[in-house]
Amino acid sequence: MSLLSVRGIVKTFPGVRALDGVDVDVEPGEVHCLLGQNGAGKSTLIKVLSGAHRPDAGEITWAGERVELASPVDALRLGIATMYQELDLVPGLSVADNIFLGHERARFGFTRVSQARAEAARLMARLGHPGIRPSTEVGKLSAAGQQLVSMARALAHDARLLVMDEPTAALAGEEVDNLFRIVGELTAGGVAVVYISHRLEELRRIGHRVTVLKDGRTVGTGLDAASTPTADLVALMAGRKVETVFGPRHDGHARPETALEVEHLSRQGEFEDVSFTVHAGEVVGIAGLVGSGRSELLETIFGARKADRGTVTVQDKPLGPGVRAAVKAGVGLAPEERKSQGLLLDLPVVHNVTLASLGRYAKLGFTERAKELDDAGASLRRLDLRPADPRRIVRTLSGGNQQKAVLARWLVRGCRVLLLDEPTRGVDVGARAELYRLIDELAAAGVAIVLVSSEIPEVLGLSDRVLVLREGRVLADRRSGGLTEAEVLDVILEGSAA
Repeated sequence: MSLLSVRGIVKTFPGVRALDGVDVDVEPGEVHCLLGQNGAGKSTLIKVLSGAHRPDAGEITWAGERVELASPVDALRLGIATMYQELDLVPGLSVADNIFLGHERARFGFTRVSQARAEAARLMARLGHPGIRPSTEVGKLSAAGQQLVSMARALAHDARLLVMDEPTAALAGEEVDNLFRIVGELTAGGVAVVYISHRLEELRRIGHRVTVLKDGRTVGTGLDAASTPTADLVALMAGRKVETVFGPRHDGHARPETALEVEHLSRQGEFEDVSFTVHAGEVVGIAGLVGSGRSELLETIFGARKADRGTVTVQDKPLGPGVRAAVKAGVGLAPEERKSQGLLLDLPVVHNVTLASLGRYAKLGFTERAKELDDAGASLRRLDLRPADPRRIVRTLSGGNQQKAVLARWLVRGCRVLLLDEPTRGVDVGARAELYRLIDELAAAGVAIVLVSSEIPEVLGLSDRVLVLREGRVLADRRSGGLTEAEVLDVILEGSAA
């Protein structure tokens, strides 16, 4: 009998069907690996298993009985514990306090500190790190130490199923070895593990079976982790050849002059020795997993982060430090998190659009409102913002129209180099087509574009050249013509240069 059986799970969010009929069976004492591209539905599935999301359809069976996971408390009571990639620890609390947070060791309304610390010490010793003291503040621990505290918290619930989302992302070699030792001990004791990782070498090393998700569906399950060929796994993840829906141009607009040159750019812990050039009118796409350093690289080029080493040159002139220097040089950034990083949500669209160009509307200490509205309105009409009202509060717009407002800012400014980080995330199909058209128009006008996207077909379809980034290093720099999704995935997953 399976410990966990998932059948036909469906989960829909506004405009997105994240899960569209997922089937998975997990046996006691096995490491069941979950594989899939970014956006395949892995994160949504583990949130369903942890009780954070309630499915719209389908059923979950636990030890032969159908169950409803209405909340994380329900999951924990069954014995399902989840370790998220972004650890949900409280930095200001001690190790012991974090381990027993929500199920404190107490008697007659008073916390039993000595008991909690003693149990925490036993858990840390079991995990091979007795040197981590229960009284230590979690925020002072290394990333690996915090990962161990998260695992100890899961063990404190007597978990029968442990869900681990990219657990080695922040760990070094010896720390990974220790983690795998612990996983082996847990599975030997009958604990099941659902293990999510993009590193195939890890799946081969500790996995028993593999389930592959694509576009919210199960496309392969029960595959042997040790013997299933890499080519078969990649084919399941890719699932199709790249179509021409994005209108690939392949050097259609590139010009001889260099617009952006990045040389040996490095930032400790994020990316290392990155070099590439972008010509006027060229679109360079960056493919890679979340955590590969893609967003950090764009933010460093834009001056929002300080590089440890390396230079950025715009039209043969070295770029000074800071965002102000980048904007002055003609560099624009549409960030991944548009709500928190790109927009002032409670201000009108017009003020968001002209934010990078306020100097041109200032006259004798006053703002020329009419000219500001005219320029913003012209850019919004070009982008087909709906409704095209510059006075409307940005918060009330849809995700696609909010993205258009960010791009309109750089149309008004008149960029030479435009950095786009996940420009179509959360955007519906119609708005995507409009954004693709705009990217092509900007390239035709001579704007150099660097595009980051988690969707490999989008990178291939929009770009003239593709960089593949893995763990902060560029492993491939190829023309997009003839490059397939499977080839890009092979570099991302196997880590071999191409």
